[in-house]
Amino acid sequence: MDPLGPLREICLALPEVTERLSHGEPAWFVRGRRTFVMFADHHHDDRVAFWCAAPPGAQEEMTGAEPDRFFRPPYVAHRGWLGVYLDVPVDWDEIRAIVREAYRAVAPVSLAARLQG
Repeated sequence: MDPLGPLREICLALPEVTERLSHGEPAWFVRGRRTFVMFADHHHDDRVAFWCAAPPGAQEEMTGAEPDRFFRPPYVAHRGWLGVYLDVPVDWDEIRAIVREAYRAVAPVSLAARLQG
């Protein structure tokens, strides 16, 4: 299965999210300005993944616990962003939770408050 479709659906279901190309790959923005998820189809290696904003400490915790599923993405790792491989068995409920946390990390408080759970 092509993971772009489900990832796109998850991202676009969030309040005031738009999609456009950024550096040649699909990316999702809150209110058209703040990037929270970027698709990476063999962008810097031979893997399919996405990069996303993450809450403080999440990158270290997740990459340390499961380096076969999570990584430090180039260019944005220093900001705490998380890389998530999509060319491994994927739990889409977990991906949805990760994307929602990415959204919360960059969305204005008023928009983040609209998310339930």
